[in-house]
Amino acid sequence: MEQQHEQPLPERKGQKRKFEVKIEDDEEEEEEEQHKPLVSVLSADPHQTLVSQIQAQVKILCSTFSWREADRSAAKCATHVLAELAKNEEVVNVIVEAGAVPALVKHLQAPPVLRESDGGQRPFEHEVEKGSAFALGLLAVKPEHQQLIVDSGALSHLVSLLKRRKDGSNSRAVNGVIRRAADAITNLAHENSIIKTSVRVEGGIPPLVELLDSTDTKVQRAVAGALRTLAFKNDDNKNQIVECNALPTLILMLRSEDAAIHYEAVGVIGNLVHSSPNIKKEVLLAGALQPVIGLLSSCCSESQREAALLLGQFAATDSDCKVHIVQRGAVRPLIEMLQSPDIQLKEMSAFALGRLAQDTHNQAGIAHNGGLVPLLKLLDSKNGSLQHNAAFALYGLADNEDNVSDFIRVGGVQKLQDGEFIVQATKDCVAKTLKRLEEKIHERVLKHLLYMMHVGEKAVQRRVAVALAHLCSPDDQRQIFIDNNGLELLLGLLASNNPKQQQDGSVALYKMANKAMALSPMDAAPPSPTPQVYLGEQYVNSATLSDVTFLVEGRRFYAHRIALLASSDAFRAMFDGGYREKDARDIEIPNIRWEVFELMMRFIYTGSVDVTLDIAQDLLRAADQYLLEGLKRLCEYAIAQDIFLENVSSMYELSEAFHAMSLRHTCILFILEQFDKMRDKPGFSHLIHRIIPELRCYFSKVFKSNQRSTRL
Repeated sequence: MEQQHEQPLPERKGQKRKFEVKIEDDEEEEEEEQHKPLVSVLSADPHQTLVSQIQAQVKILCSTFSWREADRSAAKCATHVLAELAKNEEVVNVIVEAGAVPALVKHLQAPPVLRESDGGQRPFEHEVEKGSAFALGLLAVKPEHQQLIVDSGALSHLVSLLKRRKDGSNSRAVNGVIRRAADAITNLAHENSIIKTSVRVEGGIPPLVELLDSTDTKVQRAVAGALRTLAFKNDDNKNQIVECNALPTLILMLRSEDAAIHYEAVGVIGNLVHSSPNIKKEVLLAGALQPVIGLLSSCCSESQREAALLLGQFAATDSDCKVHIVQRGAVRPLIEMLQSPDIQLKEMSAFALGRLAQDTHNQAGIAHNGGLVPLLKLLDSKNGSLQHNAAFALYGLADNEDNVSDFIRVGGVQKLQDGEFIVQATKDCVAKTLKRLEEKIHERVLKHLLYMMHVGEKAVQRRVAVALAHLCSPDDQRQIFIDNNGLELLLGLLASNNPKQQQDGSVALYKMANKAMALSPMDAAPPSPTPQVYLGEQYVNSATLSDVTFLVEGRRFYAHRIALLASSDAFRAMFDGGYREKDARDIEIPNIRWEVFELMMRFIYTGSVDVTLDIAQDLLRAADQYLLEGLKRLCEYAIAQDIFLENVSSMYELSEAFHAMSLRHTCILFILEQFDKMRDKPGFSHLIHRIIPELRCYFSKVFKSNQRSTRL
């Protein structure tokens, strides 16, 4: 069942390195300040001047590949100018078109071995390589340049830069070049499966994993970012990262007080376990669960979000893991995250709670810790994923009988019914949640709800009555709505001056009526002819054996006393009582048209007649006058087919005038069904107060009838 409603697993992605966000150390700040005047002038020049300046920097790079101090200084300056320009994405294409990529790739490696005449000096060692890696990383932000940079041979050089710490040097310059190399790999491999694989083939993963142990936190962040990207949707990369024993260090990084460190670490782990059940188990065995739960309380919302998503993935492992996550304290922070202003944070916490809520004990725990109300509030979200994650979590919580009363007490049933859901999967999930709640309204749950309907606050009593109208079994309706006063609570809502309460009451009463009629239909269709002897069609207005004549609109209508006596108490009194018509041969019938009288007599002789709308009301009047209940029902049924918003009030008055109970009930149900459309019509409030006593009588009659049917 979990798979039917659950959102597809939210995906993490490798993150592009946004170098332009801030300067990361004092050395780079000096370099930035050194080149800003030049760049600002260049940026203000016309396009051709910009092209010329870029070409000049490329030319410098192509002609300075040596250890001479002047060459190194010029190359360092050129790489930084190009990097500064590349921060403007509009200029990136111009830089690439000017041939900068091969020149920068060339300077990712050290120049040829020093000659003795150079004095053995290595000016700006690591600095030119760092500047080249920095610039290439910025150019790789645009996906269309990624493969060009790789085809120019950048990957092997970048991997070599990752290994520079192996010579024993751990200077800031070495750490800087390593960091820039890792950042460049991150951007080159971003959403590019071919390059991700190429990095592994070039041997880039082992040094990246080794560098996770760096004492420089910026290096840790950079290499973790690269591993995060390489692990995304690449199973071979994932496996090699794990085989290189990255997990112990990553788990230690989860406990770091540096938010940037634990954010990258939880991102790497998340991408490793995504769609990889075996790695997920290894991560759990390595001890990741508690530190990930700890990140739910981090001051870094990105880490919180990643941790919640990761816990959702862990929760899918097995039932024991779901229970362990809750036992270790994840529920309260996840519920607090549901109330964050950050939409993504709410989405991920709802996702995690939805996975946890597939366990019976967790369902009770989440509700007990206050998870119901914030999850219900998320149903109002305009974000489809957030809305669905909340709906799926609620679906899980509804599976536990201990939660049903709380669901109803806080108005959850109305919330589910009134919600405007964005995607069909959410609508289906909500429908199944309501069905799940409905299946649990029996025995102890029902007794608890009836208790709440007696002793709860007025608002709670009404919520219970409304919910039970929608969810209870028809067999329990009399107990709930007559014996325990639920009907009066619903009628009170209908009589309220609060539009929302009126709407809730009308919808509940209409639902209740439909359920009752499904069990024992009342007045749903015309009745079969009453069992009696009919003279037949051939005797309608026939002089043969006629013993009484009616005068209608001056015309004679031949009839037979025996047929009339058998048809109704009115004719029986006429011919067998003390009325003057008893012995009369000709009886005048005033105020009835010939067509109406002729149809009435046809019904008396045959037990059936076709009633059309144009004559139905006059025929109803005649049937009421002569106490022909079967004919009245036929007329009521015909009239009921033509009830609409504009005439329902007059139809209700008609039903009152001629004691047409079936028509009256049809009008009442129509008013309840169309309540929201009729609310603003003149006289509607008066009409509602008129039908309330009728509703009370109607439901009392229906429930008593159903109880008799059940006993039988």
